[in-house]
Amino acid sequence: MDSRIVKLARNLVNYSCRVKAGENVLISIEGESVIDMARQIVSEVYNAGGNPYVDISNSRITRQVLLGIKEEQIKNMNDMLLYKMKKMHAYIAVRGNDNTSELSDVPSDLMKTYSKLMKPAFDQRVNHTKWVVLRYPNNAMAQKANMSLAAFEDFYFDVCNLDYSKMDKAQDCLKALMDRTDKVRITGEGTDLTFSIKGMPAIKCSGRQNIPDGEVFTAPVKDSVNGKIMYNTPSEYHGSTFTNVAFEFKNGKITYAGCNDDEKINHILDTDEGARYIGEFSFGINPYITRPMNDILFDEKIAGSIHFTPGSAYVGEADNGNRSAVHWDLVYIQRPEYGGGKIYFDDVLIRDNGIFVLDELKGLNPENLK
Repeated sequence: MDSRIVKLARNLVNYSCRVKAGENVLISIEGESVIDMARQIVSEVYNAGGNPYVDISNSRITRQVLLGIKEEQIKNMNDMLLYKMKKMHAYIAVRGNDNTSELSDVPSDLMKTYSKLMKPAFDQRVNHTKWVVLRYPNNAMAQKANMSLAAFEDFYFDVCNLDYSKMDKAQDCLKALMDRTDKVRITGEGTDLTFSIKGMPAIKCSGRQNIPDGEVFTAPVKDSVNGKIMYNTPSEYHGSTFTNVAFEFKNGKITYAGCNDDEKINHILDTDEGARYIGEFSFGINPYITRPMNDILFDEKIAGSIHFTPGSAYVGEADNGNRSAVHWDLVYIQRPEYGGGKIYFDDVLIRDNGIFVLDELKGLNPENLK
């Protein structure tokens, strides 16, 4: 077994999910490339005294099911998954899809209904288990990153096996600053946005729930967002890729949305009332992730980025009360090669062109996290 796989599997079980003796762990896998990783995770769960259970899925089969699915069938699927999740203490998902666009031709209305009706099982997993989700390196991911498979694997394991305990400590100062901040202003190319985070707790993300990781997030006060933002990274959602996404806000609500497919993006934002409000504001700080690859588990952690997320807030964490079947992390990079940008907390500049400028935050800059 590749020693890098062993290290990552051990970290997923013991650091990310803190599996204890007697706990049930659901391991959800997709793709042939993940088999060795899945085998090693099973072994590490047993080593920790836990009980591994494995779900194997295939996106081509999922597509075929969704094309003919009925509401009652979705409700039954939710009930079965919800029953299973209530038996679990932890959840580890490893995705190695050969084609991330496999669901792109499933009708939007159907995907919207599916998301709504499957939300109880999703909420059970997110809010009541220790969980971690990761992609796994394969030819599809390497191609999206414009890299050979061997080079991408080296990059992947650098990103996923960095010292997350060190990152966790470095995030303390940013969390403390966010916890005492009221007004946020973000400026840059096509962007001038203001909102409040007063009273909203900041949450550190350092390898506990996502691998790769590297973010600190909160939520804006729901009706406080005003201005405009122009996202500068592509984003895949339900199998379709969106580019040049631009939003305008008034009193928290997205009043204008445009991109390469205006009709489709507005259809997503009309899923429910909460889809046009923001549920998350987050800093990306992973030093090894420096450019987008249209994979949100990587892109949302890009060093020098933020993501500003239409849809549901995280219940019980940074919760501004917004509820939606949508949670869509859209990324805005502020490093100079992407147009630059500034972030102010209570009228004080804290990050300039993707680099933290306050002394107390400089430990989060890339050269200090590697």
